[in-house]
Amino acid sequence: MDVINLKNGVLVINKPKNMTSRQVVDQAGKIFHTRKIGHTGTLDPLAEGVLVLGINQGTKIIELLTSTEKEYVAEVVMGRKSDTLDVTGNVVEVPLEKTYTKEEIISCLNSFLGSYMQEVPIYSAVHIDGKRLYEYARENKEVTLPKREVTISNIELVKEPILNEGEWTFSFKVTVSKGTYIRSLIRDIGEKLNTPCIMKNLLRTRQGNFTIEQAISLEDLTIDTEIIKTEDALYEYDKIEVPEEMEEKIRNGRVMPKNFEGKYVVFLNQQKELLAIYQEYEKDKSLMKPWKVFPRGE
Repeated sequence: MDVINLKNGVLVINKPKNMTSRQVVDQAGKIFHTRKIGHTGTLDPLAEGVLVLGINQGTKIIELLTSTEKEYVAEVVMGRKSDTLDVTGNVVEVPLEKTYTKEEIISCLNSFLGSYMQEVPIYSAVHIDGKRLYEYARENKEVTLPKREVTISNIELVKEPILNEGEWTFSFKVTVSKGTYIRSLIRDIGEKLNTPCIMKNLLRTRQGNFTIEQAISLEDLTIDTEIIKTEDALYEYDKIEVPEEMEEKIRNGRVMPKNFEGKYVVFLNQQKELLAIYQEYEKDKSLMKPWKVFPRGE
């Protein structure tokens, strides 16, 4: 029987359009011969671009990788309404009362810089009273849509309004906090412009430090594809190499005096192998405790 060398770490995939994030995970799992694989932030089937996967040992740090900001390029269709807030839903045309200048669009986009309360779209996987919102939508049941604070740290027009095959479209680039729905942002942009807008295309160009330039297509993915080591994917956090006498204490999850700033620290042994991620001990902030421990041979 052939022995398969299991990969450990993080892989950046360039997700194709019209494919679910789950389908990408399943396909990558088959290629790497593992079921221990997951993604760090769903992309709608309509969307493409950066999808970060945790593989084997890398699945343990998915929670840390989902907390980072994301960057997108979105294409907008003006004068359209949709139940899904994008072109995949039931689209209704609403005649434009006026045409919009580049300056008007830029002014509108800039008004979203900062934080605001964004209403979650009905076609989303958010849970309300034990059911996902899209289940309420499919059953035509009324539900109060929750609002969440989101932050827009950068937004800029990249393609000015143009009439193409009967549609007025424009495109913008935006950097947002975790939990921001670009479909909802586009809806809100339309409300400020006094004309409904929906999403036509979406490209995620960055998640944290993972960029579209380093993403690999599914067609090019093989079992020999190099992936990012788990410890290297934790670029935000301090890394400390510990002497041999401390290694076993850390592997055994010992609570110890805190020796780092911030929320987490990554411990490596002298061979630069990942030992554990520690966090501040909430009962005594002078101490630290294990958040995740990585056993030998994992």
